[in-house]
Formats: sequence, structure tokens, C-alpha cells
Amino acid sequence: MALFKQINSKAKANNNTGFGTNPSSYGGRFVNKDGTANIQKQGASFLSRISWYHVMKVMPTWKFILILFGFYIAFNLFFAMLYYAIGLEYVNGIDVYGVTELEKFGKAYFFSAQTFTTVGYGNMSPEGFATSALAATEAMIGLLYFAIATGLFYGRFSRPKAFIKFSHNAVIAPYQDGSALMIRLAPHKNTNLIDAEARMTLGMSIKESGKMVNKFYSLDMEMTKINALTLSWTLVHPITEDSPLFGFTKEDFETTEGEVIVYLNAFDDIFSNTVATGTSYTFDEILYGAKFNIMYTENEDNTKTLLHLDKINSITKVSLH
Repeated sequence: MALFKQINSKAKANNNTGFGTNPSSYGGRFVNKDGTANIQKQGASFLSRISWYHVMKVMPTWKFILILFGFYIAFNLFFAMLYYAIGLEYVNGIDVYGVTELEKFGKAYFFSAQTFTTVGYGNMSPEGFATSALAATEAMIGLLYFAIATGLFYGRFSRPKAFIKFSHNAVIAPYQDGSALMIRLAPHKNTNLIDAEARMTLGMSIKESGKMVNKFYSLDMEMTKINALTLSWTLVHPITEDSPLFGFTKEDFETTEGEVIVYLNAFDDIFSNTVATGTSYTFDEILYGAKFNIMYTENEDNTKTLLHLDKINSITKVSLH
């Protein structure tokens, strides 16, 4: 990344971010929008770099279900081919006369499915050593498969998650006698989050001693912790004389490459556990001269507060002085 604006000399750098200092060795944004680090690991075998348990726990639900069904069908097709190769005459209850080869394979598949799931309807059973040994092996694999699938299902449903929705853009809005960087977030599930705490970090590349280096700055916030996160929360970094963003104009945000990283953790009293999440905003995702509109109102009979999640990105253009 390259910087075209001199950083405020009063701003103090933070060296405890965990990111590298050499910008020529760092590509793209530091943190993805979903809060994960923008890192791709190499130099080791694929299997040693991947934790399949973590992959299966965090992947989208539709993909998780698709993989489970895919493995289920693949296992049964594999064993159906083995039963078919041994010969269906060694499976009691299957009529192999007067039927096509495709129908024979279909019957082998459904026999495999009954064995794999240990259902055993009673109309089909193995006969002979080879078929019985294969059926016993498949039954054991089926038990292991469903044990693993059940564990993954439980792990996915029991995994604590923040369920926090961040605004798509950050804004530079009027604040007191000056301006401030603001980011909005809100819980989007029926969770009960308490003791919520947030941190904001600015990452930029600057020239230091004739070399380009990554520099990170902890951004002071109006409020870093709240007792309960029930409605929306607007994170506010006042742009004072001590801020690294002091003196930045709209043109500076458009011509400078930088990134604001947000971390949030809170205590979920349903899971009785701490949940964490985060996101980031590159400078082209920061709107200069805008403010967030209120996203909650009272209901018609004034008995409840309505949190309008569809308005989390609702903003109004304003002028800055």
C-alpha cells in the first residue's frame, strides 16, 4: 500500500497488532469483511494446513448438508458396486432373474443403504462369507459416519457466535465541534449480549527513514464498552489533534490506501461464553460527509422498541466544516 498524506506526528503507533511491517510482502486488505485474516498459507502439504473439523463447522449450512449427502451417496454407490461385483445371488431377497442390469444395481444400492444405516427391513440379507464380511464392514463404517455427522451437527449448533451485523460503510460525520469516524453495528438474532467491548485499529503504509513500512494505530473511541448490546451501537473515533486521521480531507481518503480494523467481543449469557467477531473498512469504504440515520423506533402502542435491521446502512449526506 502507498501513502500520499503525512501522518499526524502526535499519533502513536501500535506494534502489537500481529500484522507484518513490510508492505511489499503484504497483499490486499489486512482483514476480510467477515473478520477473518486475509491470509493464504503455503509451504506445507494441503492436509497439514487444513483442519477439516473447523472447515465443517464454519462453512455455510447448505454446503455442509450437501457434503453430508454427497458422502452418503458416494459410500453407498461404492459398496453397491462391490455387492454387484460379488454377485446379487448372494443377497437373499433380491430377484436377479428377468430384470435388467440397471435394476440389479439399483437393488444393490438400496441393500447397501439399509446396511449402511443399519436399518435392516428384513426383506434382504447377506449370504456367504464375502457378502457377509462386506456387509459387516459397511455397517461399521456407517456407524462411524453417523457418529461423525452427529458430532458435527452438534458442534455447529452449539458453537458460540456473535451474530453481529456491521454497516457496509463507515462514515466521517460531524461530531461535537469537529468530526469523527463512525461505524455502526447491531445484533441480528435473538441473543442477549452483555459487556460488549470494541476496539478500532488503523493500518496504513507510510515512508519511514526512506522505506515504506506498515504502521498501525489504535484509535481512541468515545466509548469502548457498554453494559448490554440490545440495540444498535455506533462506534465513534473522535478525530482530534491526537488522531492519525487529523487533517484528512475527502481527497485524502480517496487518494490514500488505508484500512480500519474493528474487533468486538461480548458475553452471550445463553451460551455462557464470550463471543467475538470483527470486520474492516478500507478507505474507499469510508464515506466522507455522511451520518447514520436512527434505526430503531417505538411500536404503534408504545410498548416495544423496534430495531429495523434493514436500516443499518441507512445514511444521510451532510457537510463538514
